[in-house]
Amino acid sequence: MELKRVVITGMGALTPIGNNLEDYWNALLAGTSGAAPITRFDASLFKTQFACELKGFDINQYMDRKEARKHDFFSQYGIVASDEAVADSGILDDSRLDKERVGVIWASGIGGLISLYHEVCDFAKGDGTPRFNPFFIPKMIADIAAGHISIRNGFKGPNFATVSACASSANALAEAYMYIRLGKADAFVCGGSEAAVTPAGIGGFNSMHALSTRNDDPKTASRPFDKDRDGFVLGEGAGGLVVEELEHAKARGAKIYAEIVGSGLTADAYHMTAPQPEGISVARAMHLALEDGHFAPSDVDYINTHGTSTPAGDVAEVLGIKRFMGEDAYKVNINSTKSCTGHLLGAAGAIEAIATALAVKNDIVPPTINHFTDDPELDGNMNYTFGAPQKRRVGLALNNTFGFGGHNVSMAFKKYEE
Repeated sequence: MELKRVVITGMGALTPIGNNLEDYWNALLAGTSGAAPITRFDASLFKTQFACELKGFDINQYMDRKEARKHDFFSQYGIVASDEAVADSGILDDSRLDKERVGVIWASGIGGLISLYHEVCDFAKGDGTPRFNPFFIPKMIADIAAGHISIRNGFKGPNFATVSACASSANALAEAYMYIRLGKADAFVCGGSEAAVTPAGIGGFNSMHALSTRNDDPKTASRPFDKDRDGFVLGEGAGGLVVEELEHAKARGAKIYAEIVGSGLTADAYHMTAPQPEGISVARAMHLALEDGHFAPSDVDYINTHGTSTPAGDVAEVLGIKRFMGEDAYKVNINSTKSCTGHLLGAAGAIEAIATALAVKNDIVPPTINHFTDDPELDGNMNYTFGAPQKRRVGLALNNTFGFGGHNVSMAFKKYEE
């Protein structure tokens, strides 16, 4: 069977450092931190009192108030980012478009957490009479954003959600890539959204000791690969991509950001939340991603890491990269864009895939910010792209995304060539 080629033709971003694709990319290159004290609720009694919230975002600029009330925040974010991606792609301008061959795969690691929180709190405060909002269940379920995006655009192809914790939207992209490769669809809107900056989100991750507690200096709290990192910074937002079969894209004259040339999916089968410490499954995921396109480690120019700023996670990933790359590990740029955006959980894979595709398109690697002290557990001879963006040819790049439960996804992106 002849496998199809898959390209990215549209992207949209709603992030803590920019509410659209252009602003997000420019803020990454500028090394902007999205971390600040939490404004959405009183966090003064929490161990962590800051997060990477969206800034200046008003849903009423995108939909009327009555419509917005039907959606949880994660669904609102998904609609906004996917709308931008669809418009950026121009796919709806094609009068010949067969919407039965355009699908939606949209992820969320948690779904409508704030809707669940409010409904349960209201019930608990009441007299026991079961009074629930009729939109409660549709607002909460993790697949509903995919459904809304499909309805909004009339896309009738495969439609579902992927849920694999922080790897969720990377799995969405991998699924879309594989469906198109096999000829089962012409295009997909894929990505993910998350809105977990809530009392339950902060409190739950605090109880796991997963979050940074650097309340005195939030902007520098996300410190991937730094000796003094103390946990991740919770973020929110969404990232959307339109991925398309190459000939379908060319036939309508679409612009192409990058080609997707591989996906590697593995499981640690090790621990509920901790990574396999030697990075064995991480290395295998990267190997599988390159195997798809018949590439070698020496072909890789850049790796956008999962890089959450947790003590164990960063070490395991670097060990996995070295295990996979060998001596070529010293020739690549690696970075963590989470140093700027924080960790968007189920949306992380999508916004980081966008950053990776733009690095391939523009031959520049965004920086890893907030590095102050070298970690003796990490190889100091590797290029972590600390402090400032670095220009170089980025012909082939990998994007790693991992999730609680031991889910690992590595996606390979190549500079588009005829």
